[in-house]
Amino acid sequence: MASVLLDTHVWAWTLVEPKRVSDAARRVIEAAETVYVSPVSFFEIGQKVRLGKWPQMAPLVDELPALLSEQGALSARLDARTCLRAGTMVWAHRDPFDRLLAATSLEAGMPLVSADAAFDTLSASGTLPARLW
Repeated sequence: MASVLLDTHVWAWTLVEPKRVSDAARRVIEAAETVYVSPVSFFEIGQKVRLGKWPQMAPLVDELPALLSEQGALSARLDARTCLRAGTMVWAHRDPFDRLLAATSLEAGMPLVSADAAFDTLSASGTLPARLW
């Protein structure tokens, strides 16, 4: 597989709870030529740490850009076209982080590695390249 995009929780789990990443997802990540993390994942983690909703990530929050680099992953592109697609996509799911992740996956044509079944409706309709877990 050429490239994959990690959902925020998957990337976080690789850092603090790697056993939560399924064996199949781990194999996909290891086999990918390029692993991407969306810039929105940095925002989501930062916000949840600030609000006290993700205490496990608090010790790492300031190191996240360096950790991404150490893992050999790259920051995905987030531009106006992707943001507009996220906002206009016909999908009942309202979570803005998930909408941006789905739009990034669509724009780049790469599968999303996620444990979140909310993406399955997009995968089933052929809108999302694939949800891998």
